[in-house]
This record gives sequence, structure tokens and C-alpha cells, in this order.
Amino acid sequence: MSYPENVSHWRQEQLGQGTIEIPVNGVIGIRAYDLPNFHPDPADRIIVATALEGHRLLTADELILNWTGSMDRLDARE
Repeated sequence: MSYPENVSHWRQEQLGQGTIEIPVNGVIGIRAYDLPNFHPDPADRIIVATALEGHRLLTADELILNWTGSMDRLDARE
């Protein structure tokens, strides 16, 4: 995966196209810690806990896609 040279510009473009940034707060942090039957990667835990706030997650991460928990997710590989 390659990243754009100017990440700040890329971020502004994404926000301009409707991407919504969701701040990580204490509720999300606790939910991330408490995820049942989920692998220990803290970044994936935060991503999933954030999506559980009522958002649909688009991901190609097989560990997240194969998690048995109830979450609105789409497979980005399709």
C-alpha cells in the first residue's frame, strides 16, 4: 500500500468527498477492550469499536471480516 505524498491534502480531499472522521473517546476505548472473541490487535479493536457506534465498515481485513460479532461491514475485496 502506498500513501500520498501530501497526506494533509489527501485528508482534505477525503473530507470534501464526504468522509467523516469519528474521534476515539472513552466509550469506544472501553468497547475496544471488551470486544468478545476478537484478536488482540489494538488498532483493529479501535476500528471495530468505532464501527459499532452505528457505522458501516468497509474493510479488506480478513480478521475483521471473519469476526463472528454483529457489525455492519462490507468486504472491500469484492
